[in-house]
Amino acid sequence: MFVGVFIVCAMWEFYAPRRALSLTRWLRWTNNLGLVGFNTLSVMLFMPLVAVDVAMLIEQSNLGLMHWLGLPLWLNIFIAVVILDLAIYGQHVLFHFVPWLWRLHRVHHADQDIDVTTGVRFHVLEIVLSLFYKITLVAVLGVSVWGVIVFEILLNASAMFNHSNGRLSNSWDAALRRYIVTPDMHRVHHSTRPQETHSNFGFCLSIWDRFFHTYVAQPKCGHQDMQIGLPIFRVPREQRVDYMLTQPFRRPKG
Repeated sequence: MFVGVFIVCAMWEFYAPRRALSLTRWLRWTNNLGLVGFNTLSVMLFMPLVAVDVAMLIEQSNLGLMHWLGLPLWLNIFIAVVILDLAIYGQHVLFHFVPWLWRLHRVHHADQDIDVTTGVRFHVLEIVLSLFYKITLVAVLGVSVWGVIVFEILLNASAMFNHSNGRLSNSWDAALRRYIVTPDMHRVHHSTRPQETHSNFGFCLSIWDRFFHTYVAQPKCGHQDMQIGLPIFRVPREQRVDYMLTQPFRRPKG
């Protein structure tokens, strides 16, 4: 599913780009995807259990809130998707406003362009913390194995879709963002303007930003003229894997 969605989004933004890229695709893609490979290997080596493993154990032991309530599978999956999506929204807000978490998360925001690879560009420590958070929620709620699988597919597909540099018509964007986060909606979140950076935190469902008043409809400078990234880490070498991994521990000059 990951590979399939990635290919579709990559083809979309190649044939119908929303913005011109400021850095070469070769520099960004090799390093963003290199970081994904490093993170995947690290999780496989150091995480004994991931969310689906915990869901299996909880299901076998009949533990967790939804198992105690005896909910049917379809309802378990539906509730899991909605609550976990809200939880990811809350986690995203925390990673912006807790200083030491922001130092990890700014690796994602330091990308000077935004495309499908930005959606999978995260520091390994952020990935690990997010996994522990997700595992705890799965255990407490009693999310079924299928609930975890469906949510993981939606989360990853949504992240790649809403980070894509693909062009949607205004009418399609308006229709879709009533329910899900669109690329134009999420691009605002990657603006260098702080009031825009700290907005539009949703990943899949767009309702949370409206409900919690963190929604910004459009960037002040427009999608073509807005500056993407952070005011810091703007030299090309900061897009390399080794520099991305050390960004949380460095205080840039200027």
